[in-house]
Amino acid sequence: MENQLTHEASAFINFRNYKFQDPRSHGYRWVDIKHLRIPAELGEAQELLAALIGHEQFRDDYAGGGVLSEASRHGPYRLSLVTPDVYETVSREKSTHILWGWVNKFGDMPGRLEADLQQEVFDSLAAAEHIYYLSGFGDGAIHDWGRVHEDFHEFVLIDRSAGRITLLVAADD
Repeated sequence: MENQLTHEASAFINFRNYKFQDPRSHGYRWVDIKHLRIPAELGEAQELLAALIGHEQFRDDYAGGGVLSEASRHGPYRLSLVTPDVYETVSREKSTHILWGWVNKFGDMPGRLEADLQQEVFDSLAAAEHIYYLSGFGDGAIHDWGRVHEDFHEFVLIDRSAGRITLLVAADD
């Protein structure tokens, strides 16, 4: 079956590109955002999650390899274990709490970074009709070099009114 999602746009926020008071406060953190267009014929959330998992843009190890069509890794996890069932529905409040906690773990951030995060990340969370969080699988799901990330947070945002599904990954290495 051909994947019906179309890659629309991407954004990448690298904390190292911002000037922190303490030069180490960037903590090698980054956020990767991939927006895909949802066709009208895709229905339920499980069907959308399955289409996203099957899309080439999902095949990213987030460790420098980029998107690889034949990849077997997704972030720290073995791709074969990522299914719609491993995503948990979360509230806007919970997802915002998780992400702000991760953003602020090393103290104050530069104003420009905060503005960019608001525009690219938190405004997308606010617009989403449904938010799914990839919860930790445990050690059995981690691939051979999957521990390169200290923290790995993945959210899938569904915004039907905009006809968009967004894959949002916030991590550090």
